[in-house]
Amino acid sequence: MSNNDLIVSLDIGTSKIRVIIGEISNGAINIIGVGSADSDGIRKGAIVDIDQTVQSIRNAVDHAERMVGIGISEVYVGITGNHIALQSNHGVVAVSNEDREIGEEDIERVLQAAKVVALPPEREIIGLVPKQFLVDGLSGIQDPRGMIGVRLEVECTIITGTKAAVHNLMRCVEKAGLKISGLILMSLASGMMALTKDEKQMGTVLADIGAGSTTLAIFEGGSLAAVSTLPIGGDYVTSDICYGLKTQTEHAEKIKLKYGCARIDDAAEDQKFKVMRVGSNMEKEFSQFDLANIIEPRMQEIFQMIRQEVKRLGYHDKINGYVLTGGSVSLPSVLPLAQFELESNVRIAVPDYIGVRDPSFSSGVGMIQYVTKYVRTRGAAGPKRAPKAKAAAGSTGPAPKPGIVEWFKNMFKEFI
Repeated sequence: MSNNDLIVSLDIGTSKIRVIIGEISNGAINIIGVGSADSDGIRKGAIVDIDQTVQSIRNAVDHAERMVGIGISEVYVGITGNHIALQSNHGVVAVSNEDREIGEEDIERVLQAAKVVALPPEREIIGLVPKQFLVDGLSGIQDPRGMIGVRLEVECTIITGTKAAVHNLMRCVEKAGLKISGLILMSLASGMMALTKDEKQMGTVLADIGAGSTTLAIFEGGSLAAVSTLPIGGDYVTSDICYGLKTQTEHAEKIKLKYGCARIDDAAEDQKFKVMRVGSNMEKEFSQFDLANIIEPRMQEIFQMIRQEVKRLGYHDKINGYVLTGGSVSLPSVLPLAQFELESNVRIAVPDYIGVRDPSFSSGVGMIQYVTKYVRTRGAAGPKRAPKAKAAAGSTGPAPKPGIVEWFKNMFKEFI
């Protein structure tokens, strides 16, 4: 990688669309720009209005561009949803070099062989994650380059999604004037940022609690084992406040963010606030204790549903802890409530970068880390600094260097 590559991630959520610009300098990541905009056209994590979503993406991109004065033309897009499925597959090839040394071409061929899998007509491959390589039966190899062998195998996880959901997502990004550098599974990206190597090995649930949905990613044996999406999130808490206090949704959201507390025991009765009620021009006073009585039951339900889903997936007895992330876990007292409801070790993951130290940025920052480790380092050069100009929207960075396993970048595009 060159010294000052830029990587831009696009996280399309139910309540917010976030654009994060990362600068890679000598292998270190610096977050130099963040743009966000209210997300219109998204319901429960799914696109329901193309035009509104396109405008929201443009607003977020404009915000990020104004912050750093750099034109954004290419982005890595996060993808998630209940249409995502994982399946294991196996590929095997004979090493082609005369001296039997395994090279880039062999790795590409074995990965292409692993992609040969029967899929229903409505599904397509989004990505492929190698678990391990085997050389002449020797397992546990992460990078077989330079090894001597006759037979090269790979065990991998294939990520698939429905064509309609994938193409609608891509359509929105492209209509916003952006080129898609790659699609990245949000669960992988968040796991890259939030989990340690030991947590992935021992069995951990990563719960990304957003506004419209909660995405569960179960890591075991060092890799992603299962994903699931629950149609419940922070918006349901806001909705309960809206009905409970008889106020507008916009006011309910502001009250939740400013005075919300996830546990009744931790709420203060002396902390008061006034609410303009629907159908009246009079304000009524409530306390944080009153608000917590509305919030706690819904947050309890979310954690109970998470626990039930992990049990349904068959991993209840294999899990050693939970890691929470996403915008909805920023609420005070969420951690002790989660520890009580999940009856397990729980912690909240927050990105350790200036300007994005909030759980809601975990996916966007994770995408930049994921691309840095698994995509760009395999030979693709990134876009350079450019003055902000709309003309840059159609331009691309320098030509990719012929490099080791550019497959990882290409595989995102090949099946779309």
